[in-house]
Amino acid sequence: MESFAPFLYDFLTVFFGSLWNGIVGFVSIFNFPAYIEVFQKHYASFSVLDWIFAILTIIVVVGLLVGLIWLIFLLIRKYVRFRETLVTKEDMLEEIGNLNRQVIKLTTDKERILAMKVSQLGLKPEEAAELEEEKDENAEGADFDGRFYKLAAVDRAFENYVPPVYEKDFTLEELCDRFRNFACSRMGLYYSKNIIRLFISSFGATRLIILQGISGTGKTSLAYAFGKFVMNDTMIAPVQPSWRDRTELFGYFNEFTKRFNETEMLKKIYEAGYNDDTYLMVLDEMNIARVEYYFAEMLSILEMPARDEWVIDLVSAGWPNDPKRLNDGRITLPGNMWYVGTANNDDSTFAITDKVYDRAMPIDINEKGKYFDAPYTEPLRLSASRFEELLNQAKEDYKVSQETLDKLAELDDYVIAHFRLAFGNRIMKQLNDFVPVYVACGGTELDGLDYILCHKIFRKFESLNLSFIRDEIDGLISYLDKHFGRQNMSECKDYLRRLQKLF
Repeated sequence: MESFAPFLYDFLTVFFGSLWNGIVGFVSIFNFPAYIEVFQKHYASFSVLDWIFAILTIIVVVGLLVGLIWLIFLLIRKYVRFRETLVTKEDMLEEIGNLNRQVIKLTTDKERILAMKVSQLGLKPEEAAELEEEKDENAEGADFDGRFYKLAAVDRAFENYVPPVYEKDFTLEELCDRFRNFACSRMGLYYSKNIIRLFISSFGATRLIILQGISGTGKTSLAYAFGKFVMNDTMIAPVQPSWRDRTELFGYFNEFTKRFNETEMLKKIYEAGYNDDTYLMVLDEMNIARVEYYFAEMLSILEMPARDEWVIDLVSAGWPNDPKRLNDGRITLPGNMWYVGTANNDDSTFAITDKVYDRAMPIDINEKGKYFDAPYTEPLRLSASRFEELLNQAKEDYKVSQETLDKLAELDDYVIAHFRLAFGNRIMKQLNDFVPVYVACGGTELDGLDYILCHKIFRKFESLNLSFIRDEIDGLISYLDKHFGRQNMSECKDYLRRLQKLF
């Protein structure tokens, strides 16, 4: 052992000395000051040829050094990548192991549940497994409760339906007064007589009413209060900016779950077909998305004269367990439902197009209601059939006079000649439907005509070049004074004067 110690020392000294000399020798090849010193020692005696070979030698040596550095870099990068791949594989293997353990746990839980069912049903394990597989196969087709579970719930709710007793002894003018007093005394909402008159009259002219104006003037509250008044709550559907098609209104069929994702609006439409109540559906802030996108089909269908044509295709074909009132996957829009859209006119909303305005009845609410004292008023159970009976009776009893129709024809010629705009058949039909109901609600024929002309005809002037028609507006105001009287058509004339002030 005494001889081994000196041997070990000498042996390791040679090993580590050689290793150190190797490291020092490798590093020394990057000793650039030594290269410079050698060059300075010999360059003074160089001939031209010596200079050429010296430069070539320096270039080759520099290239070797750069290549050596690049080789070291590649080796290090390759090692790092190999190490990352190895770590990633280890992580994946660990994740697969975790998933396998979870699968085993879930399988065990399923077996325990199946064992509990076996014990409850008194079946053999293989019989219970067959029952489970049969249930899964049925679920792949149609659910036991059907694909329209909300509509099926409505069917069950109306199985033993008994219609309520509706009130019938009232006029449209009394209806307006009672509604106004009800909103005031029961809900603290104050509306002018004319706003209530316009609102009720609009039911006789169209299925879509647009309440527009500045925020906070009670547009949504008006429709909400009417639902309370007729003892059938108004459904309010807040429109979202993402609404782009009719699926936002009715829902859609999910091919994966084999269920129809029904909306509350679809459920309300289906429910309305079971009774004679008066229904209101509010599209709150309807122009926060483009109305002509998501409501286009409704606009077209509700204009059809025959109500049996008011049909929406929900799915391509019917199933045996579909709800009772669906016919081959189609639903008929109820005749006892009206649609009310509220619209704010600001930078966050879209402009409502002529296509929508022409089919709707717009009502401007730009002022807060003024307080008035009203007697405590009970709600009125209003049937849609009685309501429509009153509306249709008003159209017969208070038809627009021939004198007014003649003046309208002359006004139409004047507007065409000076503004290149025409009334159109749709607007004339709405006028003949709206004005008589407005008179039955306590208004006058000229006031009703004034409102229609202002909001359905002269409103279109905004799409014209106002700088070119500015001077023509004075002539139109004089025409209205001459043919309808200076004291009449005030809303039209005020609107035309506001247009003039824009330029």
